Amino acid sequence: MTKKAVVVLSGGLDSTTCMGIAKSEGFELYPLTFSYGQRHQREIEQAKKIASFFNVTEHRIIDLDFFRQIGGSALTDQSIDVPDDGEDNGIPVTYVPARNMIFLSLASAYAEVIGAEAIFTGVSSVDYSGYPDCRPEFIESMNQTINLATKTGVTNHHLSIKTPLMYLTKGETIRLGTELGVPYDLTTSCYKGGEEACGTCDSCRLRIKGFKEAGQVDPIAYQLPIDWTN
Repeated sequence: MTKKAVVVLSGGLDSTTCMGIAKSEGFELYPLTFSYGQRHQREIEQAKKIASFFNVTEHRIIDLDFFRQIGGSALTDQSIDVPDDGEDNGIPVTYVPARNMIFLSLASAYAEVIGAEAIFTGVSSVDYSGYPDCRPEFIESMNQTINLATKTGVTNHHLSIKTPLMYLTKGETIRLGTELGVPYDLTTSCYKGGEEACGTCDSCRLRIKGFKEAGQVDPIAYQLPIDWTN
């Protein structure tokens, strides 16, 4: 029987790399994308294109307006500006309260229904150390929780959360994805969601830095000219 994996697919670089990794490991792909009240819908549209590229078995898009209703993050609250100063001030305003915990809980429910044995998510403790829900301690705790709280877990059918990018820098992630043929031209990372990436928000800065570290030119368009040689 073919083994199945749920992939939490945001339309971004990391989650798309996870799709490539899951495919390379022989999993049948079931990406799960959340429309959670984020500032823009571009990542949803890109996720659709990425799912089509990988010819997935099923791609589900879940409407989850809860995060927009409660706000508290620059990604879901229009009254909070997206930072573009590149400063590291601890937990950034782009942190969405409990987002990964909720996403992984819903992904585990979906995995139970379809009989998946793995959930892939693109968190990294190296580049996103400011986010509490990207730490290995959190993933380890969630792994224990879903196997205590699900029928799958208590009937000796283990379900595991896989985080293959946890200890990789963005440059290392890009090099790995390139080897696997990941379509980075279809991905989006910019917090502002324009047709061309702004190049100044924290997510764009990290992406640009990663491609430079990988010795590559990012295939997406930027509003600002980028010198890829340094």
